[in-house]
Amino acid sequence: MAYEELDRPRIGWIGAGRMGVQLAGRLVDAGYDLAIFNRTKAKTAPVVDRGAVAVDTPAQLADRDVVFSMVSASADLLQVTTGTDGLLTDPAHAPKLLVDCSTVSVQASAEVREASAKRGVEFLAAPVSGNPKVVKAGKLTLAVSGSPETFAAAEPLLQLLGARVTFVGENEVARLVKICHNVFLGVVAQSLAEITVLAEKGGASRAAFLEFLNHSVMGSTFTKYKSPAYVNLDFAPTFTMPLLLKDFDLGLAAARELDAPMPVAAVTASLIASALGAGHRDEDFATLLLEQARRSGIELESEDADVDDGLGSR
Repeated sequence: MAYEELDRPRIGWIGAGRMGVQLAGRLVDAGYDLAIFNRTKAKTAPVVDRGAVAVDTPAQLADRDVVFSMVSASADLLQVTTGTDGLLTDPAHAPKLLVDCSTVSVQASAEVREASAKRGVEFLAAPVSGNPKVVKAGKLTLAVSGSPETFAAAEPLLQLLGARVTFVGENEVARLVKICHNVFLGVVAQSLAEITVLAEKGGASRAAFLEFLNHSVMGSTFTKYKSPAYVNLDFAPTFTMPLLLKDFDLGLAAARELDAPMPVAAVTASLIASALGAGHRDEDFATLLLEQARRSGIELESEDADVDDGLGSR
């Protein structure tokens, strides 16, 4: 039986990071039978407490109809799918559909697609845009690539994860789309840091400047939900500097391969590497603001202001 013929698929989930547990939880809340794997089993507790079952290896999810994966890097995706006790290594069972929501390289994605095809498993690349606060607000978005027929069948299930699901093409196109997204994320974050520091040096508070910006035509969902971090210097991680630099490396490699120069992105990558070298490893990448302030000769302090993040929380 193909995935398209399933009425109520049994679901597996690989990865229990902050995003993964929230997204898996949405499927459990929608009434799906879900089993979950994570290398640190304790991290699956928020989903298990809502009715999911934890397993010890990805291979133990091979009898599920649909398996989602959300891991940190290309090597992790290859490990949980084709490595020891990987999802696709059980000789007796294989899921009908694998949906990977990670941000990984085109090459790694193609390897997993090929390995899936050998086992008769349909594969969708479905990287996501958002963070745990965005998931909670129901505003996550997904870019998906693969077979149009498989996407059409899986779309109702994917729509449970967020606000918008966009089919962007076949094969690994979604990987490049997501990398382009994350490069833009870093470029905007650095630019936002620069103009915010400039406004503060000229006498405006960060809160006032960002309130003005966010209500202008230049404001965006991103500038709004980053404003509390920039104003109050709350750098609890949603996305760290090493992960951002990894995505810039992937983006610049793709740019070289496709002869598409990205000079602004290249400069931004250097500034991200500089911030990482200054020790901003485990904090949110909004610490680009601190490095910009340091280069500008000022030391920032929290403004302790009540700032709207545009996500329904403050």
